[in-house]
Amino acid sequence: MPVMPDTWIRDKAKSDGMIEPFVDAQKREGTISYGVSSYGYDARVSNEFKVFTNVDSVTVDPKNFNEQSFVERDTDVCIIPPNSFALARTVEFFRIPRDILVICLGKSTYARCGIIVNVTPLEPEWEGHVTLEFSNTTPLPAKIYANEGACQFLFLKADSMCETSYADRAGKYQGQTGVTLPKL
Repeated sequence: MPVMPDTWIRDKAKSDGMIEPFVDAQKREGTISYGVSSYGYDARVSNEFKVFTNVDSVTVDPKNFNEQSFVERDTDVCIIPPNSFALARTVEFFRIPRDILVICLGKSTYARCGIIVNVTPLEPEWEGHVTLEFSNTTPLPAKIYANEGACQFLFLKADSMCETSYADRAGKYQGQTGVTLPKL
């Protein structure tokens, strides 16, 4: 299962709309870098955030998620409280080819500050804005910068086509836009 290079990512983004909007080079002047890299794509975080809060003392339940667990913020800089997290989304909209699996890794700039980015794999034929989780593992408030790099996506090409794609099974997160909370 080879990892796909910049030439392939660029071609798929331009010909098939795999990544929109697509940035055709690494942008880094005064920002956390984003855009196509040698073997991946560094996606940006949008300015939509849902920051975890304990104001209403609700229980976090993935089967019955209470939206009161979050406060919404549209901002250029999101402050995550100590030992807490925020949900956000990518600026980019992704359309994953049927023979590709995408793995996401956090940017080292955030990781070196104790901020961990978590995303589950993007399955074949999944499409949408990617919901990102930023965990602040530090005892201090942490900043996340909107419209700058947040994570890197690696595109893995399968040896053969899958029998059933995410679209085929009508996955519950198919076509998501905005920050998407857990669904059952």
